[in-house]
Amino acid sequence: MALSALSLQAIPDSLADAIAFISQHSESVLSPGKREGLLLAAEEAFINICSHTFPEGNGEVKITCLAKDDAFVVEISDNGPAFNPLLLPDPDVLSDIEQRHIGGLGVHFIRHFTDQAEYSRKNDRNILCLTLYGKKGEEDIPDT
Repeated sequence: MALSALSLQAIPDSLADAIAFISQHSESVLSPGKREGLLLAAEEAFINICSHTFPEGNGEVKITCLAKDDAFVVEISDNGPAFNPLLLPDPDVLSDIEQRHIGGLGVHFIRHFTDQAEYSRKNDRNILCLTLYGKKGEEDIPDT
């Protein structure tokens, strides 16, 4: 069981560091397709925190990666007001793009590209856990 953590300022300029950290720790564990899906989901979660929770850039995001047994877990936490993004409704992905509401695709990607997504609130922190099951060489990302 390997555990690594990184704390970053909640600004879009920190995104590259967040994605590089997750990519580095998941590379030997996940298949390329699952890894790409995880990186997309994590990117959406990180940018949503920066844009909606800390638009002034005055917050902190902590990313923890954990590989255990047949699972790889990324925990993304922030010290903003309580907000569970998983309670948002699924976006309309079937209508013509001109008729869709803006937003909601980030949470859709989180749900679609992870095997399990969970939210909790502990010690005044929002915690989003993204879990993927399977080892490198096994099943790839789901069809969109």
